[in-house]
Amino acid sequence: MIDFSAARVLVVGDVMLDRYWFGEVARISPEAPVPVVRVTRSDERLGGAANVARNLASLGAGACLVGVIGDDEPGARIESLAREAGIDCRLARDPTMPTIIKLRVIGRQQQLLRIDFEQPPAVAALERKLDDVHAALGSARVLVLSDYGKGGLAQIGRIVGRAAAAGVPIIADPKGDDWERYRGVTVLTPNRAELRQVVGGWSSESDLHERAHALRASLGIEHLLLTRSEEGMTLFSADGALHVAAQAREVFDVSGAGDTVVAVLAAMTALGRPIAEAVRLANRAGGIVVGKLGTAAVTAAELDGGES
Repeated sequence: MIDFSAARVLVVGDVMLDRYWFGEVARISPEAPVPVVRVTRSDERLGGAANVARNLASLGAGACLVGVIGDDEPGARIESLAREAGIDCRLARDPTMPTIIKLRVIGRQQQLLRIDFEQPPAVAALERKLDDVHAALGSARVLVLSDYGKGGLAQIGRIVGRAAAAGVPIIADPKGDDWERYRGVTVLTPNRAELRQVVGGWSSESDLHERAHALRASLGIEHLLLTRSEEGMTLFSADGALHVAAQAREVFDVSGAGDTVVAVLAAMTALGRPIAEAVRLANRAGGIVVGKLGTAAVTAAELDGGES
């Protein structure tokens, strides 16, 4: 089993709280053609960048989380959950914004509805966050940028510049269609929909490879790791392309699977392991976590017990 205790990873990005309402569905509402859910229990978990940090801590790695939360009860709950998970939590409180919440309503083990509460953070809070990033970079072996497009990475250019100057590898999970902001990162980890939004659709595997390599070269990125759901993952680098097939297993919930992949990739990179080995283990981790309900984490023991 891999010992991740020497891995030190700084996670910066959009911090959120994932809330779940679980219930039973027995009838359709007489007011509208929607199911009526009788809530029987609830749960709260770390979401977004905080879920990446949670996965790192679950592996046994050292995780430092930097971001912005609201000065409210959900923000306090995030801090509490992070401390319980063993995460070094450095969150700037912004009294002008509510903490980002994703509320999922689950009936009969199926997600029926998701409600998002979000607002971009104020400039003052982002500046305090930047100071925290600078202070934490000194002890980090890898920087993860967890971008959910919520405004927490508005200063991404300055963060990348500081990390590059410090010689810290950068893994970025992108969002949106402006990928110039990720110029110079070490590894970019888009999924198929995110890559398609930037390079357009591809007509064949060779067309995909051509577009991915061209994008990687144009942005000065060492590695582009494309996560492809049931098709596995493909790593594009100057040496060519490495494809890792998905591991066959029942998919229960894909929520947060990308966070798990990024966390394992970051932990392996922090240990100095080769990128190909890191991708294979991250692929295994993704296959494990989709078999769990909601945003979940994997452990080193689970990875050790998986198939190669």
